[in-house]
Amino acid sequence: MASPSVVVPVAYQGNTSASVADWLNKGDNAWQLVAATVVGLQSVPGLVVLYGGVVKKKWAVNSAFMALYAFAAVWICWVTWAYNMSFGEKLIPIWGKARPALNQGLLVGRAALPATVHYRADGSVETAMVEPFYPMATVVYFQCVFAAITLILVAGSLLGRMSFLAWMIFVPLWLTFSYTVGAFSLWGGGFCSHGGGSAYCGGYVIPRSAGIAGFTAAYWVGPRAQKDRERFPPNNILFTLTGAGLLWMGWAGFNGGGPYAANSVASMAVLNTNICTAMSLIVWTCLDVVFFNKPSVVGAVQGMITGLVCITPGAGVVQGWAALVMGVLAGSIPWYTMMILHKRSKILQRVDDTLGVFHTHGVAGMLGGLLTGLFAEPTLCNLFLPVADSRGAFYGGPGGAQFGKQIAGGLFVVAWNVVVTSLICLAINLLVPLRMPDDKLEVGDDAVHGEEAYALWGDGEMYDVTKHGADADAAAVAPV
Repeated sequence: MASPSVVVPVAYQGNTSASVADWLNKGDNAWQLVAATVVGLQSVPGLVVLYGGVVKKKWAVNSAFMALYAFAAVWICWVTWAYNMSFGEKLIPIWGKARPALNQGLLVGRAALPATVHYRADGSVETAMVEPFYPMATVVYFQCVFAAITLILVAGSLLGRMSFLAWMIFVPLWLTFSYTVGAFSLWGGGFCSHGGGSAYCGGYVIPRSAGIAGFTAAYWVGPRAQKDRERFPPNNILFTLTGAGLLWMGWAGFNGGGPYAANSVASMAVLNTNICTAMSLIVWTCLDVVFFNKPSVVGAVQGMITGLVCITPGAGVVQGWAALVMGVLAGSIPWYTMMILHKRSKILQRVDDTLGVFHTHGVAGMLGGLLTGLFAEPTLCNLFLPVADSRGAFYGGPGGAQFGKQIAGGLFVVAWNVVVTSLICLAINLLVPLRMPDDKLEVGDDAVHGEEAYALWGDGEMYDVTKHGADADAAAVAPV
């Protein structure tokens, strides 16, 4: 009697097996999953820790939880309807059809990138759609963590006063009516991508959108309590640096995953990301020393962020020297708008942007998009972009037209986010107040969540004798 044959599950068979799809490249799939995971780590715990450390003590729990909630809420919305609105079948030129991304027929099939199709003026296909060598589930995962971090960046403008209930409503609405439009238009095969706009890995879709939306929402929510706005010291600089480190290292997945393959473009993107970021941090710190006589740690973190944001639109398509130049500009122009222009502008002063997201992401994101239109190198562009003979204006030829497309794409992102974010805030305000009541603003975490970050009074902020009493202060500082 013959012994029964041994069956090995298909997922564990070698690529030479007829049962395994011939398009599956396990190396590419592994890299893309790792890239997605480190981008997720930028949010949880990266921005959770950064937000919890950079704000005043009484807002540490609320700020961290706003980030954690957004990460969870985006996941459910993304797989239920938002992924296909961003990358699915076209409904209108700026939007895909809302459908779930939960069916195994979609998720285990070969991935496809709609934005990589490019058409000639007569409507014929010039560049065919790229199909990465891994399943669609990997792309859904990768794009979800991008969407999540965008909402968390928006939260940076609203810390210290937005009603948590209003935030719970804001997250799915903004994801649905704002983020998906930018993603589809630039990445999902919408009008911007077919028009030739270049956003290598989200400089417009993520940081630029977050900066503009955060600033707009901050206008409608209103300012923090006056005492908080005047004095808002970080409660834990070391936590802030820990979160910043996770953000910096996680950006290797952010930009390195942009080519959707473990290839030479990914290598170039990761290298350029670190070059630009390091230069931006150094320039920002030097400006702090020259003008304020002190090297600010929080300022260095801001400079790090502007470098990461600025390089993102062109990470894989600019040369190393251009990354250095972009770092110098990323560390100086947003520094000027935040530290000088903001204090002189009555319009900017009216809006209480808690962490300066408008400057670190909005200004830096637009700057990066424009500089990509100048410095995009033809050979590198041909490795990655579907539009033939793509190049920056610095390299002549059609580069001037590319620079114009970058401006047009940036203006579209600004206009859409201002209008839609305003409408969302006005609609939410009809249901629940956007801003916490003054009594909760006075107390902070304990009033909002019934929890506090630290057991010690006043840790990270100066004691307020009107709240704790002089005796409590004396007891707290007395030697044991």
